[in-house]
Parts: sequence; structure tokens; C-alpha cells
Amino acid sequence: MQESVKEVVFLNDQGVRVTNTRFILPKQTFAMSGITSVQAHEEKPSKVAPMVLIVGGTLAAVNGGAGAAVGIPILIAGVIWWVLQKTTYLVLLHTASGEAKALSSHDEAWISRVVHAINDSIIHRG
Repeated sequence: MQESVKEVVFLNDQGVRVTNTRFILPKQTFAMSGITSVQAHEEKPSKVAPMVLIVGGTLAAVNGGAGAAVGIPILIAGVIWWVLQKTTYLVLLHTASGEAKALSSHDEAWISRVVHAINDSIIHRG
């Protein structure tokens, strides 16, 4: 008689489910048996382009006259772009076939919960 394995759920939230056998995302499923390790990773956006706008806008604005009319909107656009950029947090899965960026979010706490659940699943399987 075949023994069935009871599926233990470690996380079931926001369309993501982590069990002792599967890591289920809205468009992809990973077998936990193929995952060797997991880590959280952050990708910070480049600030170079907004900084170029800020510096260029400032230089144009301080020259006065027509330069101010062009420079101030460029400066404001650069500042807005800078402020609106957000760090992206990733769940990186390590498998025998390499590394996969499985999930991304701007919510660091959410990514941390997913990584913790996957780690718990890996530990559970022994």
C-alpha cells in the first residue's frame, strides 16, 4: 500500500503558497525537492539618470533668464524621478541547474516572509 505524504503549508498569502513539497507562484510552481537554498536579494535602482537631470537643471537654473525657465522643470523632474525610485526585493532560489529569480516585490517584509517559509520547508524535509 502506498503511503501518502501530508502536505504541510508554511505560507499561503497573496497568491503565493509554500508547502513541504511545492513553492507555488501565480504563474510557476517549483518542486521543493529541487531547491537547495534560498536567499533574499535587493536590487537598488540606478540614481545616475535622475542625478544628471538634477545637476543639469540646477546649472541651467542658476544661469538665469531662459536657462531658468528650462532648468527649473528639469530640476523638478530629476528630483521627482529620484524620489519615486524604489528598491526591488527578490527571492533567489538556488537549484542544481542554477539560480532563479522566483519572486520580486518592493515590500521587503513580504519577501522576507516568503524566504523564511521556504527555509522552513527546506529544514522540514531534512
